[in-house]
Amino acid sequence: MIDRFLPYIIPFVGALVLTLILTPIVREINRKFGLVDKPDGRRINKKPIPRGGGVAVYFGVVVSYSIFILISGLQPLGSVPAATFWKLIACTGFITVVGFVDDKFSLPPKIKLLCQVIVSFLIWKWAGLGFSDLWPSLHPVFDCIITVFWITGAMNAFNLIDGLDGLASGLAIIAVVGMGGGLFFSGCTAQISFYAAFVGGLLGFLRYNYNPASVFLGDSGSMMIGCLVSVLPLCSHVENSFLVSVGVPLLAMGVPIFDTSLAIFRRSIRRILRKADGGNTAEGQVMTADTDHLHHRVLRSMGLSQSRAAWVLYLVAAFAVAVGLVATYMRSRTTGLWLAAFSIATVIIFRDMARVELFDIGVLLDRVVHSHEKAKRRLAVRLAVPLLLLLDVAFLALSFLVVASALGLPFNEKLAKVVMPIFVTATFSSLVVARTYLIVWSRAMPLDYARLSLACVVGSLISSVSVYYIYASFENVVFYFAFFFAALSFLGLIFARFVRILMRNFFYQLDCSRLVGRKDVSRVLVYGAGLRFRAFRRELVRHASQNSRIIVGILDDDYLLKGRIIGGLRVFGTIRELPELINRYNIDSIVITCDISDEKLAVIKNSIDSSQVTLKRFMLSEETIVAGPEKQKGTVR
Repeated sequence: MIDRFLPYIIPFVGALVLTLILTPIVREINRKFGLVDKPDGRRINKKPIPRGGGVAVYFGVVVSYSIFILISGLQPLGSVPAATFWKLIACTGFITVVGFVDDKFSLPPKIKLLCQVIVSFLIWKWAGLGFSDLWPSLHPVFDCIITVFWITGAMNAFNLIDGLDGLASGLAIIAVVGMGGGLFFSGCTAQISFYAAFVGGLLGFLRYNYNPASVFLGDSGSMMIGCLVSVLPLCSHVENSFLVSVGVPLLAMGVPIFDTSLAIFRRSIRRILRKADGGNTAEGQVMTADTDHLHHRVLRSMGLSQSRAAWVLYLVAAFAVAVGLVATYMRSRTTGLWLAAFSIATVIIFRDMARVELFDIGVLLDRVVHSHEKAKRRLAVRLAVPLLLLLDVAFLALSFLVVASALGLPFNEKLAKVVMPIFVTATFSSLVVARTYLIVWSRAMPLDYARLSLACVVGSLISSVSVYYIYASFENVVFYFAFFFAALSFLGLIFARFVRILMRNFFYQLDCSRLVGRKDVSRVLVYGAGLRFRAFRRELVRHASQNSRIIVGILDDDYLLKGRIIGGLRVFGTIRELPELINRYNIDSIVITCDISDEKLAVIKNSIDSSQVTLKRFMLSEETIVAGPEKQKGTVR
């Protein structure tokens, strides 16, 4: 048993010991040469810490593994030619040097990206490693593009995620262990020796990099790690196993890749917004750092320490790797496992994107729609009108299919090509004749909804009469079909018209969730839950991206409303509870949105007298600008 695991134990221990020795030496050398990470507004460290520690990891792994293969006589990486292995080591060494220079002199992002692309190209062209080993039919041009993109993306992914003590090195350990486990389950154990050495080197460095860190990886380490982690799967040569060669590595690097994708997307949107505002677009480049990476969000949202925040992301990465390994082991049952993992990941991703990326998209769309430039307004209208028409047709067709299925009508060619077009066309024509497309639905009255429902009923009746003598199966269900189709199409059309309003409220709630934890936000308590409150809230919703205040709750004199929800806000009670609520929710201002007597106004003033709370009144009033002669009732002129 010992002899069986010696090829893994020896390189692991060798890299671990050598890195443990080298890291303090490299740390002190870098400190003397001024390679120090100084605290600033974006960085989390509170004191200067040496960086460039990735050099110790590189030499610890490469030297220990090289000595091991030279003494043991084993072929590098199992089946890779020795020349290819040494070329790979040379390319990785070059990107480590580039990162070390960047740690010292802070290279421009474009220069660093160019060096990454050059190294990735050399690995493909010079070392001969690419995706063509997995897909032999892949054209060389596409193979080059995919390989360069894969390696460059991985280098940037680990570079961007390196923002917490021990985060990048810990995630790299999980990734390498996962990839090695995939090879173990597939029977390719000869290649695991280098994986073991890699894990040993990373663990040795993590001893000094874990919170509180005394040294950072720097770009020399993060880019080197990304390069090796992305290239190792290309060396696996596992036949007929896309999961081991690509699937497990993708899951293993899931956290850095997801963070990088979000960063590119987020920064691109913000650059467009900054350009629209006439700001300095040089500050909004895609490669410009920000404070919305995953680790920043975990720290802000959960209020955790650096070490606990890192462990949260460790667990996410470990879960993804575990899914990949179990799927590799249980190949016949992978579908359900992948579906469950995808569902969980979708929920996590949406929750993470909602507060930042989706909010920025909402701001961008809102500016386009409400732009004062005629060209943008015209474009928004030209896009909105046909989309609304297509959405109506889609809902009518869907309503027809649902009703037909519920009533057991066979879906044959006649039903699809004759009956359904008649129902959709007749109902759509009724909507046009009833002039429903001239109604501004965000300001619709009950009469407008009555007009929409009448159009649906008329269209359904005309269609039913037309089809009654055409389709024999329709004779027995004509009454039920007409009723259910009219009702379902009406509900669908209502939903289509409220999508915009729902989305606007959705972004307003996102805005509130972003503002809750900020200290510079004004917390508002509203007095009055009537129509004037709705108008006040509507104004806040319409300007969600410009808000600097949030509504905490509502007060109203109606005892029956206590505990109820109006506009997503809770009614706390009556005016008697005002002093307690001011202290409990740290209220900054009170907005009166109803008619109020002088006595009640005096009560409110007394309640806030010693609390320094601002008192405001939201008014909807009629004011005469120019007085002219008015017609008297009954007067004829």
